[in-house]
Amino acid sequence: MKNLIKQFQNISHQYDLWQKKSKIVIGVSGGPDSTCLLDIFFQLSKKYSLELIIAHVNYSLRGKDSLMDEKFVTSLSEKYNIPIQILHPPKTTSKNTEEKLRKIRYDFFEKIRKDNNFDLVAVAHNRDDQAETFLMRILRGSGLSGLGSMRFKNGCIIRPLLAASRRDVLHYLETKNLTYRTDKTNLESKFFRNKIRNQLIPYLEKNYNPNIKKTLFNATLSISEDNSFLDDFARSYLENDKSLSIKKITSLYPAIQKRIIINFIASEKMDKKNVHALHIEEILKAIKSTKGKNQTISFEGLKIIRKGDKVTISKL
Repeated sequence: MKNLIKQFQNISHQYDLWQKKSKIVIGVSGGPDSTCLLDIFFQLSKKYSLELIIAHVNYSLRGKDSLMDEKFVTSLSEKYNIPIQILHPPKTTSKNTEEKLRKIRYDFFEKIRKDNNFDLVAVAHNRDDQAETFLMRILRGSGLSGLGSMRFKNGCIIRPLLAASRRDVLHYLETKNLTYRTDKTNLESKFFRNKIRNQLIPYLEKNYNPNIKKTLFNATLSISEDNSFLDDFARSYLENDKSLSIKKITSLYPAIQKRIIINFIASEKMDKKNVHALHIEEILKAIKSTKGKNQTISFEGLKIIRKGDKVTISKL
């Protein structure tokens, strides 16, 4: 128990996740991870003068179980004397249910943070989740940016439990005799993540590497560091430029070229998730083309114009 709290504090210090007197929204589903996250923050709140708010989303997708989850999280709010805000969104019929629910959840957390003038939003992903995310993204063909998976800190989102295994979390809860809710749908393989968790990872553990989750987690840390370097380089390159110099960009390594273009597009307020590898290849083709000095490419609401040595990107 003490080891997990110590690890929690060390990770928070190492990655500058929160400070003394931080105001933190904690996403709590009622499951083991978020229950553990809430309890640790509560234990540390007096020492570090933390101000906390619990945020819970009841999607009403599991009938009575969803209602019981909400009641349980409300009881945690009363137990710790921490205010709570609950969202009851309309039921989603989206084909991409996982991504839709995620957006609803994070939009709600961010709204609470802004409305209450808080600093951060804490979510309870752990090392096992990171391994699952890595495999999901590699199977979907993600690039380096995606393979870095979840970060300890991403803007206002913090993940202090990301270095802890699911076993560590369960041991903490057992040692403190803390109850939690179990989402039975996690045992089903309906969603892609559950297939990774329930089928692929056990297969890899049994047949290839019993420590696969730790191995993949360590890989994501290394990839994330490389990714951060590329992003920092790209941002510094673009600091004073509203257009790209073809001569300059073609002198750089291909990986740097692609990252500069991605960040250049992102500077136009376009979500990087909508920028696919084929888009980048088309832009690079236009940049390196010797057919003509002037070219125009349009996609996803953006216009890319090449004029002589300069490339500009703007919204349509």
